[in-house]
Amino acid sequence: MNKIRVLVVEDQSIVREGMVAILSHQADIEVVGEAKDGIEAMQMARKAKPDVILLDMVMPRQDGLTTIPKLKEIIPNAKILVLSSFAESNRVYQAVKTGALGYMLKDTPRVQLLQAIRDVAKGHASIHPSIAMKVISDFDDTSGTCESVEHLTKREMETLRLIARGLSNQEIAGTLVVHERTIAKYVSSILNKLHLANRTQVALYAIREGLASAVN
Repeated sequence: MNKIRVLVVEDQSIVREGMVAILSHQADIEVVGEAKDGIEAMQMARKAKPDVILLDMVMPRQDGLTTIPKLKEIIPNAKILVLSSFAESNRVYQAVKTGALGYMLKDTPRVQLLQAIRDVAKGHASIHPSIAMKVISDFDDTSGTCESVEHLTKREMETLRLIARGLSNQEIAGTLVVHERTIAKYVSSILNKLHLANRTQVALYAIREGLASAVN
């Protein structure tokens, strides 16, 4: 079994050590590095090549929002899961806009956090339920440049609905009975047509438009 390689980035040592201890007891997760700020996170990411980066927002020297796009440049395929004390919709939206795939709060139960790590490792968006609707509301206010879904093809619409339901490209390919590379092309086209930056924004857009229903 391939373990999920996780880099933990948190400036408070006691919190960081606690997260590492929790993750280290999971059979499918391997902690491959620790960092106390964004600069160290970049250095560790280059060295450890993690699958998932568990990232704090408020840190000395370089904060989370500044670090997210830099990490995406270093390891484009790494999945970033923010773990923060702050639930402000604008902060969450900015994290998603710059490349985070998930956003959880530090008071999240252990089971829910572990599931979020596993979800983002598969390419699923994962946003804490208590702030999801706030983010969608903020998305309403900042996504005025989005085109209508009427510009999407039938297959792209089906893909959009399945993204909103939390499916990965592989799972969508299985549902629609096409190759995974074809789904990747659909996702890229959806991003371009709707003027969205990443998969999490696509999911939020679809949920806002009431498109998270089953494919007909």
